[in-house]
Amino acid sequence: MCGIVGVTGSNRSVEILINGLKSLEYRGYDSAGIYVNDQNGHDYLVKRQGRIANLENALTDDVQGLAGIGHTRWATHGQPSETNSHPHYSNDKRFYLVHNGVIENYDQLKRDYLSEVDLNSQTDTEVIVQLVAYFVKENQMSTKAAFLKVLRLISSDSSYAFVLMDREEPEMLYVAKNKSPLLIGLADGYNMVGSDAISMLKETNQFMEIEDHELVMVTPDNIQLEDFDGQEHHRDSFTVDMDANAADKGAYPYYMLKEVDEQPAVMRRIVSEYFDQAGNPSVDEAILAEMAKADHIYIIGAGTSYHAGLVGARLLEKYAHIPTSVNISSEFAYDRPLLSQKPFFIFLSQSGETADSRQVLVDVNEHQWPSLTLTNVDKSTLSREATFTMLLYAGPEIAVASTKAYTAQIAVEAVLAKALGMYLADDQAQAFDLRAQLGAVANGMQAITDSKEDLEAIAARFLSKPRNAFYIGRGLDWTVSIEAALKLKEISYVQAEGFASGELKHGTIALIEEGTPVIGIITQDRTAGLTRSNLEETQARGANAITIVARHLAQDNDTIVIPDVDADLTPLLSVVPAQLLAYYTSLGKGLDVDKPRNLAKSVTVM
Repeated sequence: MCGIVGVTGSNRSVEILINGLKSLEYRGYDSAGIYVNDQNGHDYLVKRQGRIANLENALTDDVQGLAGIGHTRWATHGQPSETNSHPHYSNDKRFYLVHNGVIENYDQLKRDYLSEVDLNSQTDTEVIVQLVAYFVKENQMSTKAAFLKVLRLISSDSSYAFVLMDREEPEMLYVAKNKSPLLIGLADGYNMVGSDAISMLKETNQFMEIEDHELVMVTPDNIQLEDFDGQEHHRDSFTVDMDANAADKGAYPYYMLKEVDEQPAVMRRIVSEYFDQAGNPSVDEAILAEMAKADHIYIIGAGTSYHAGLVGARLLEKYAHIPTSVNISSEFAYDRPLLSQKPFFIFLSQSGETADSRQVLVDVNEHQWPSLTLTNVDKSTLSREATFTMLLYAGPEIAVASTKAYTAQIAVEAVLAKALGMYLADDQAQAFDLRAQLGAVANGMQAITDSKEDLEAIAARFLSKPRNAFYIGRGLDWTVSIEAALKLKEISYVQAEGFASGELKHGTIALIEEGTPVIGIITQDRTAGLTRSNLEETQARGANAITIVARHLAQDNDTIVIPDVDADLTPLLSVVPAQLLAYYTSLGKGLDVDKPRNLAKSVTVM
């Protein structure tokens, strides 16, 4: 599920919907659609698979309305298709619905109420709109009452953002949410609904929040908010400043939180950009041919990019079988190690302007060694000066603490590793269904970000007061431990370090005191028991142990359980709760999350 936009009370509804959907493209999507009603007995539903441009091309001059809803979809239930795309509608074509999120109990609802209803799609969303129609018809309910009944039937662990239209009440938008984001936009003579402020900023800078488990009725001149028991709520609107930075942040309090939330969309965008219809990676063959000649790959990065390189090295060695080492750019630039005969260099940089990395690239170019930059900024210095470039497609990252760029770097490294492995005819790389796995990663990230309240409570309980904290793990979990510790220290000023858990007894355990937080990352089958044993050693010395554990390895007393994905891609998920723990620790201390002291976003001096 991806982006929602709705409008009521404007004769420019089609234009507003299309513009809103375009502003949501950064989230990634596989289809798009709109429904509009002119309130004179004419309504139009247009849906197309693929880009919004396909939808635009399908719109004829007669498709006009005073109210409407639009959606960009990323498949979660059912394959990408016009039938499975939104808006979905009831069989009597009275009700139309767009939805973000996942309805966990949709199968049960379908069995309980819709056994005699023919469904058109494979989606959980259609079940909801058909249920509304069912209760209106069978129980003689009003639309509002039927929608409320359905909302109460949806399981509490489901996530949803709904906008429902009834063609018999064409100026009304029925709106509800749980866990998934949705905002009201207050315009001049008309009102809007959108997944974020960006989708509505061309029309208004006045917004109103929607809380979970509220029913909101939106008309051109009124916003009515109620809880599910009918108790009316009153809420002030707020203004989003129209300068560029505030517009990028939308209604989020901090860029970092927005960028954490964008990570599922970034994964989907990478899939869209780097895979063909058959599920094969699309990487410039000239890159693969040059890399295939190498006898050693050198990954160069600084800070978070260096940490992402540690994961990428494992992937390249596993799937391409080329020895790969990871180097801190500031060290490599002034103390270059002995190199192999045929080196290939990969530069990781969010900004593409990292000075120490560029210093290495200057040396690389002087020796005419081939290079590849993975960056978020096209036409940046590292992009221009390297032999090749692959973009991260993460969108602007403003917060100093990098989040979505880190996961984007790992995902693109995985794409590169699979593509190179396939180019070298490796069976393991051929069998690795990376496209499907990145889709699972995106869904897993969404599940984690939808549970922010739990992570906020953990941060408040364990991390708000201690001066020191440690992350531990083994293998890939150790690489994430280093990045997790960096996130915590750079924005909350907790002195945090990441360690290979087996090294604790070689000195670090001397730092453990009563109440010291020790966070163990446990996602790898071979090392899970070992890390748990190391955690027990710290607990015996008074540590407060916190765990981030893959679901299939979880035990009853684990703190944070994350969804299962391929073992090589677990860093993409295990880092997300660590990012949010850092965010809420900083927030709880009253610090400036986006602009920690002494730090800048792009390090352009050496």
